[in-house]
Amino acid sequence: MSEENKNTEQKQEQEQSTIDFRKLFKDILKHKWLYIITIAVTFVVVAVFSLALPNYYTCTVKLAPELSGSKSAGGLAAMASSFGVTLPTNATEALYPQLYPDLVNSVDFKISLFPVPVTLEGEKKGEPARTMSYYEYLKDEQKTAWWKKALAAPGKWLAKLRSKGDEKGAGKKLNPFRLTKEQAKIAETIDKKVVCDVDKKTMVITINVTDQDPVICATMADSVKSRLQEFITDYRTTKARTDLEYNRMICEEAKERYEKSRQAYASYADANQNVILQTVRQREIALENEMQIQYNAYMQAAAQLLAAEAKVQEDTPAFTPLQSATVPVKKAGPSRSRICFVWVFLAFVLVTAWVFYKEEDYKMFFGN
Repeated sequence: MSEENKNTEQKQEQEQSTIDFRKLFKDILKHKWLYIITIAVTFVVVAVFSLALPNYYTCTVKLAPELSGSKSAGGLAAMASSFGVTLPTNATEALYPQLYPDLVNSVDFKISLFPVPVTLEGEKKGEPARTMSYYEYLKDEQKTAWWKKALAAPGKWLAKLRSKGDEKGAGKKLNPFRLTKEQAKIAETIDKKVVCDVDKKTMVITINVTDQDPVICATMADSVKSRLQEFITDYRTTKARTDLEYNRMICEEAKERYEKSRQAYASYADANQNVILQTVRQREIALENEMQIQYNAYMQAAAQLLAAEAKVQEDTPAFTPLQSATVPVKKAGPSRSRICFVWVFLAFVLVTAWVFYKEEDYKMFFGN
């Protein structure tokens, strides 16, 4: 009898542990109207909210920078990258490509984008296009969802009451050391819209700009690329340009001294053509030697000036555009269909969990 009782208990436990899919399906059909109403209401609410989200576009620019350093250093860096280790292309260069994203995220770089002129085309036919700075566009022309406007309205009203004259001229006077609240907010917006990335293996620079207007998106992508190139070029050629200015000054001074000595020799020789005194001849030879010395110094300074000009050209980095800025045709988001699907699926899961709890179907999964 004991063995029979054990067998019956084991059978009961097995029956309880198995999942009865028929019962689950019947319980779901039993509450089908709850599913229909919940999913329909969720779909309508999410559709209303998602339709209020503004469209945005993305423009991508890719650059291949000229890597400084010897061929052996480049080979060593390539070998190290194959093992997952990234080495700078030139140990003596402080600004290597891995630091370009930090450069784009810096306050100085973001502030340099404030005065970039952008053109906002008219939304309606016949409406003229408007040209403004990127700062003014981000401050006044950004579209937001209606609920975000409602939530932000009290904060904006309180901010105006607290500081009435604090933000005057915010877009005119730029001081990276001390930004106004409005300028800091615009800088944070640019930080989200402009993203720079560098491939550690190929060193390809990728610039992604996101904006609500496709034309402005492409304009800013090209502007960010140009300003990044200018900053890197200025950095790489700073010492060479300083040496060039110094050599130009030395060359001008040497030329001036040569011209003075040449005029002095010519004037003295013309004034003493028929004089045969030895003292006069010695004086003339001394002036001629001085002129020759100044001429040699001038030629040497001119050669150094040419070398300095060549050095500036040598240090100027070259960037190969792999993908130029183009006006995006298709929007990058928001994906309203995906948003609706996720929320409808979530509503289905929550209703199913409630049904299983009410019908005690959870015991099939977790036991008593």
